[in-house]
Amino acid sequence: MANLVLPLLTNVAKIAKANFIRKTRQVDVFQERFLRSLLQAYQGTELGQKYRLRDIKTIEQFQNRIPILPYSSYEPYVERIAAGESNVLTPDPVVYINLTSGSTGKQKLIPVTNKSRQVLSRANQVCIGFAADAAQRRGSSLGKMLLTSSVQLMGRSSAGIPYGPVSVGDLRLNQLLYKQVFAHPYQALLPADSHTRHYMCLLFALSNPNMRIIGANFPVLGLQLAQYLESYAEELIHDLKTGEITSNLQLEPELRTQLQRQFSAQPNRARKLEEILHSEGKLTPHLAWQNLSCITTARGGTSNFYFERFPRYFGDTPIFGGVYASAEATFGIYQDFNHDGAVLSIDTGFFEFIPPDQWDVDQPKTLLPQEVEVGQYYRILVTNYNGFYRYDIGDVVEVVGFYHQTPLLSFRHRVGGLLSSTTEKTNEFHATQVMQQLQQDFELPLENFCITLSEQEVPAHYLLNIELVPGYTLNNPQEFLAQFDQKLKQANISYEDKRQTRRVPSPRLRILAPGSFAQLRQRLLQKGIPASQLKFPHISENRQFLAGLTVQQEIRLPMDEDALV
Repeated sequence: MANLVLPLLTNVAKIAKANFIRKTRQVDVFQERFLRSLLQAYQGTELGQKYRLRDIKTIEQFQNRIPILPYSSYEPYVERIAAGESNVLTPDPVVYINLTSGSTGKQKLIPVTNKSRQVLSRANQVCIGFAADAAQRRGSSLGKMLLTSSVQLMGRSSAGIPYGPVSVGDLRLNQLLYKQVFAHPYQALLPADSHTRHYMCLLFALSNPNMRIIGANFPVLGLQLAQYLESYAEELIHDLKTGEITSNLQLEPELRTQLQRQFSAQPNRARKLEEILHSEGKLTPHLAWQNLSCITTARGGTSNFYFERFPRYFGDTPIFGGVYASAEATFGIYQDFNHDGAVLSIDTGFFEFIPPDQWDVDQPKTLLPQEVEVGQYYRILVTNYNGFYRYDIGDVVEVVGFYHQTPLLSFRHRVGGLLSSTTEKTNEFHATQVMQQLQQDFELPLENFCITLSEQEVPAHYLLNIELVPGYTLNNPQEFLAQFDQKLKQANISYEDKRQTRRVPSPRLRILAPGSFAQLRQRLLQKGIPASQLKFPHISENRQFLAGLTVQQEIRLPMDEDALV
């Protein structure tokens, strides 16, 4: 069945891609057409009647009549939807509620209808079309995919509407398709226990030496998957050899029976993997699947920091961004491997851009896609079939080019993700650029890092908290800290100015004990953040964010006069 479905899916995707490309040549025409269609469909909803969508004839009228509002303004409506009210934000029934991660603020509830799903499905088809052509240019092709994301719901509303992460909704609502695409049974995603789920997905995927794609919502999850494979290689190979799923997993009896029926011994494959393990001393994804076409995971933002460690596990396998999306909207579609620019997804929403000189204005003037400029940063607004209008998600994007007439976007940071000892406003993109360069210059992979502020001093010192990858040592920590200070000055002009005038004191380096970020991960998971959505903040104004973690060594610069190195 899969041998028929995959080529058919690819052909459909290439047609969708061709249609999308045609529209990118007239972005103004098709954006206006999208908006008109949406307003007509939603004019009878409660919010549609409040804003008199029926009377809006032009984009200018739309912008003048409908204010830019935060999520808090929509929250009462969404709560009523969750309680079972209809025709509030959307004319169609709500079939699922996307729940944002909450890792950067309060969790939000986003209504999902069959119409909004269809719109997202078209974007995914376009994405697959771009990926298929990119693979073909490299002499490869798309094929079976390994993904370890959970499909566990977080719950149901009082009206019985299921809710959870956007990835869970997508996997559950499209499971018939995914069953043909995955390199493992769909049931392998059912275990709530993360270790069990990773083990089962890897076990089935290892049976297929020609698997082509590894998927991970975020790069850190791709690294986690690779580390699972490395840590449990011998056990996985043993199960492949015997055809028996190990008893040391948290599998419910009925699910274990279902999975065992679909699993069989693969002695030849096990022997090949065993040879690799013994000759290389490790088993990595690149060694296990030597025909990988790509890894699909989030690009932009803090991703480059994690990508520095990808070659160890994935070799030179290209990285594909897929779609730039959130629980609220799909913003862009990546058109090539190893590329940070996503083509604005003009089929999934009507988009506006707020330039920096308007960020502090209550109702700012916005630009349309054809009006933005390359190299400039903007806050992005979206109007889409989830029932939100001119919605400000808080993402800051850089326009890195144009695809025909349509802007290419790269996510940089969230609006609230800033760190200031005084008023220098260091953001995550600044921090990630610096740490990526330091890893390269010092040939020192880091497990993770987070920059916080000291608690007692005013103004506060920057605290660069790092955890080293096991087996590595930082031989010259003071030089590392000095280079951090210098590179951050280059990345953030405001930081440079305030360091020169001593309004920001010298930074300090803290080397954390091994396992520190694993502890932090558990803390975040215990707060209810789904593992598939967990994003480590690399800067935090919460001065207690890393409280309780063991600091093995603190290093200060010579000019830090109160230093005790």
